[in-house]
Order: sequence, then C-alpha cells, then structure tokens
Amino acid sequence: MPSRIIEIAQDERYLSMSRGFMVIESMGNERNELGRIPLDDIGAVIANAYGLCYTNNLLVALAERGAPFVLCGSNHNVAGILFSADGNHRQAKRFDAQMGINKSIKNRLWADIVKSKLAWQAVALDRMGLPSIPLKALIDKVKSGDPDNIEAQGARRYWRLLFGPTFRRDKQSPGINAMLNYGYTILRATTARAVVAAGLHPTLGLHHSNEGNSMRLVDDLMEPFRPVIDFKVCQLSKKGEFTVSAQVKRKIALTMFVDIQTNEGISPLSICIQNAATSLAQIFLGESKKLNLPSTFPSADEFVDQDEI
Repeated sequence: MPSRIIEIAQDERYLSMSRGFMVIESMGNERNELGRIPLDDIGAVIANAYGLCYTNNLLVALAERGAPFVLCGSNHNVAGILFSADGNHRQAKRFDAQMGINKSIKNRLWADIVKSKLAWQAVALDRMGLPSIPLKALIDKVKSGDPDNIEAQGARRYWRLLFGPTFRRDKQSPGINAMLNYGYTILRATTARAVVAAGLHPTLGLHHSNEGNSMRLVDDLMEPFRPVIDFKVCQLSKKGEFTVSAQVKRKIALTMFVDIQTNEGISPLSICIQNAATSLAQIFLGESKKLNLPSTFPSADEFVDQDEI
C-alpha cells in the first residue's frame, strides 16, 4: 500500500513521537492533541508552516523508516530535505557502482528520461484538448545526453500550450506557479524516498550539475513524472482554482496515488517512482540495461477528486 504524505500547514504546531505514532499538538498555554498517525504509514512529512517545533526522536524515527522530512520556504518551494543516511542494506555497493558509472551510460539514461518527459507532456496536452504535435515532433530529435537541449525547447513550447501564451514558469510567482511548486515539492519528496530506498546517493546525478544542489539525482529521476502534476494543476486552473488552499493541496497531493498501467500491471504513481529508482540501481550494478519508466499516462478518470489521501 502506498504511504501517506502528511503536510503540516497550520502554524504553531508541536510534532513528537509516542509509541509508534507521530503526534500533532497545538501550542499555546496548554498543548492540545490534534491527531496521531502511525509512523509506519508515513511516506513523507511536508513542514509548510511557521512556528513549528519537532522532537529529535521524531526526526530519527522518520529517518529510520526512510520517510523524508521536507522543509518548505517561500511560495511552497523546498528549502531542505532530511532523509535517511542508510536506506538500503546494499547501499555501499550501490554507491560504488553509482560513482563508477561511465559517461556514455549517463548520457543514454538522460536521453531516455527526456524522451519520456516529452511523451508525457504531449499526452497531458492531448488530455486537455490542446495541440501536442509540437512536443511529439521533438522526441526523435533527442540524442544521447541531449546536447541540443531539446528538453528546454520542449519546455518553452509546453508551458505556453498548457497555460496560455503569456504564461512563464517562475518559482516566485503566485497562482499557477505556486501550485506547481507545491506539486513538485511532493513529487520531489516521493522521489527522494525512492532514491534512498534503492540504495543510491541523491547527490550523484545523471545530468543536473548545480554544485549547490544536494538532490541532483532526485531532480533527474522526477523529470518524467512532472507532467502528472502539470495536468492536475491545469485541471484545477480550468475550474478557477489559483490559490494554494488546503483543498487544492489535498487534490494535488492525491496525484501520487493515481493508478498507472505498467508492464507489471496497475500501480500507483508513487510505486512507479520506486520501480524507476530500483531499476536505475540495477543499471548501475550491471544487472539491467533499461530504465523502468511507465509508458502509459494515467487515465483522466484517475484524476477525479477523492475524499481521502
């Protein structure tokens, strides 16, 4: 069963651990318990409020279970992620294999990721009744390592087609951009958990190379799955939703649980991300050659609003 993504969005909350549960309390003259969640059910905790306090015991318990603790800054952007330092019993061997992988394999994997991302961007446009040929036409142009930066060319076309000719992707802007930020925060946390669980180091990337980014592999691997977030945000914007409200957050978070058809059967998106990370580790170890990325975009029915995460 997919794990739950827990967001703490209200200010002045105290988070602690008690008998296998994460306990959430209000702070003030007296602490009042607001709820408790089994630690084993938690996939990630998103700290997206001010005045939060949390115990070291809780952070240790989450890390031991491989559940990232995500710190959000302004406009719902990720400021930091706390994750396990020992996520897999074969971690050392996989780190060695990851560090020793040659450039040609990295380039091939990055090309596969870009092609998959472009294909899903095209389907997202199709599902919204928008022209997708400009994206489909780019897929066959992607070469090993994407030296012509086809990914960026696709992004310029994609955003204008999906959200209109005046739209610009800007992490600091409100509205649609803030909604995308929030969705990518959840996607990044889910991918970080999968990468660590697969015994891989999140900093050793395939393509992303920013020296200040400790999550380069996470950012590489999440790229093909971004269009699922984009599609949901587009749906919400068509319904007049442009504020990152509690209801909008819940609807965006549910994208991690949409079912996707794979070669092995139907799996939630979060499980597909885990499978992709595991297959990447197998490639580094020489046990496989192909990255396990699902080829079928979720059906429109999977994005129907649900009542619970």
